[in-house]
Amino acid sequence: MTESLTFIHAADIHIGAPFRGLRALSEEWGRRLAEAIPQAWDRVVDAAIDRNVDFVVVAGDIFDSVRASYRDYSRFFQGLWRLDEQGIPSYLCTGNHDPLSLWQQDFFALPPSATMLAADRPDFALYERDGRPLAMIGGRGYPNKVWSPNESIAAGLTRADGLRFLGKEAEAAPFAVGVLHTGLNLDPVKAPTDPRALRRAGFDYWALGHIHRRTIDNEDDPRVVFSGCIQGRDVRETGPRGVYEVKLIEGRAPQLTFIPTATVVWERLEVDVSACSSIPDLISQVMRESFAANGNDFCEMMVTRITLTGATALHDVLARAGVLEEVRAALNEAYSEFYCDALVDRTRLPLDEAALRSEGLFPAVFLRAADAVRENPAREIDYIQEEFLARNLPMLSSLSEKQVRCLADEATDLVLDLLVQGDGD
Repeated sequence: MTESLTFIHAADIHIGAPFRGLRALSEEWGRRLAEAIPQAWDRVVDAAIDRNVDFVVVAGDIFDSVRASYRDYSRFFQGLWRLDEQGIPSYLCTGNHDPLSLWQQDFFALPPSATMLAADRPDFALYERDGRPLAMIGGRGYPNKVWSPNESIAAGLTRADGLRFLGKEAEAAPFAVGVLHTGLNLDPVKAPTDPRALRRAGFDYWALGHIHRRTIDNEDDPRVVFSGCIQGRDVRETGPRGVYEVKLIEGRAPQLTFIPTATVVWERLEVDVSACSSIPDLISQVMRESFAANGNDFCEMMVTRITLTGATALHDVLARAGVLEEVRAALNEAYSEFYCDALVDRTRLPLDEAALRSEGLFPAVFLRAADAVRENPAREIDYIQEEFLARNLPMLSSLSEKQVRCLADEATDLVLDLLVQGDGD
């Protein structure tokens, strides 16, 4: 009979982390953000119970700080005890934010089904289902906040090492799962290791933490995976956040299903308001774009940084003192589940390009030069490459003719806008 195994891969919970870089919040939004990360952890636990998985792994940075409060510990361990009550074991390791030597040992007691992997050495545990060994769990946490550059965090973590550690009984387990908090080859400072070495270690899946975005080293054979953080904390962590449900079947590549867990998502939006003739039109356009962006986020509450773009007669109106802030306030009153944290004006005045060409002055000369770039983008690519070589700079990895035309369009708009506004000043 072909064996199978299903588990939740979570990481980078960061309970106790503040939301960074936000303007003054209403009392309601302050409460929402304060609860966002604990609620996201609750959703992780709910997903494990609802899907009746075999176990849950958490790959480090459970807490955001070594000074996590009793309340933070209590919230996390409530989740572990809920899993325990449902017969779902958990396997944990520590990260650079919450190294094991600095955990508040007086604050918690792990439930019987929870295993904290060692930090001073490679560690292994055996998961059994119905009395039969099903999976070897191997991993190692951070002992201190800084990992020594002289040692790979994955050293001693192979299937063969696990068999020596666990003994003969583990030989019957068809699966092996690794749990690490590592920079892999993406962060050379935080316990880096080679993904190729992990693939050679004999494990069916490596559940990794530290990189906050979902990252899979090989989409066709996803065995080395970052699940990302469960809740974005600032505008750098945009879009859906969550965990992976991982299904292992003998002889097959792992099957991954993303489960969103964030209760508040972050988004950066650029909204073209060139068709808007009034401020109410602009507000309506921004709201339409906000709802469209939110449609793919699996989450109703959203914090946005919005940049207004396009050529519009409203440019001068938006430049008046206090107008942008009034528009931002109106946006925040329009729908209670969206919060616009920052509104930036990058609009420009509409330009009569035909008139500029007919005047025969410097703008006309500039427009002819821009036309030449658009007409022969291959020549411009050669020129750019020669300039990079002359300055001993690394070559651009790719530059298409379409990109050159787009850059020419953007440069034309920028220069003409500066010229015309400069004349007006």
